[in-house]
Amino acid sequence: MIDINKDIFAEMKTNTGTDLGQLSNQQPVMLIFLRHFGCTFCRAALGEISKKKQELESNGTAIVFVHMSDNQTADEYFNRYEIKNAIHIADANCNFYEQFGLVKGNFKQLFGLNTWIQGFKEGVVNGHGIGKQLGDGFQMPGVFLVHREKIKESYIHKLASDKPDYMKLAECCRI
Repeated sequence: MIDINKDIFAEMKTNTGTDLGQLSNQQPVMLIFLRHFGCTFCRAALGEISKKKQELESNGTAIVFVHMSDNQTADEYFNRYEIKNAIHIADANCNFYEQFGLVKGNFKQLFGLNTWIQGFKEGVVNGHGIGKQLGDGFQMPGVFLVHREKIKESYIHKLASDKPDYMKLAECCRI
């Protein structure tokens, strides 16, 4: 498990003015580090979270997104995917991504055959499309369950196209 300096939790300020440490001391937090909003897989993740948000939150889990855009742009994407009043943290320089051990993707992770196949499925078949790059196109995503300023569970993407099981991740901290 990744060990994070507790100071980082206080530095991670949300669009609502609270910090990740405060939130995680109140309830478990699913911290979702997104790829850039132009990425098909980022959009697919938003679509999936939109469908599962109510169930995750009813089980006591707060959802907080980390993104590489400004808050206004992020709100536009969250609203497009019907994730109203999303709690999120802007990290244009990917400092928090790095603190959580998320790396820059290599050629296979970003452009390998499996990624291309999934990209076609998500972008064309499922209608998520492809947009302009709105952040670091090499940055890999990840999901962390944080409770009481400790990482309880994590999912680190091996490929940009990987799909975490959000419900299974949340089970570890159900309250």
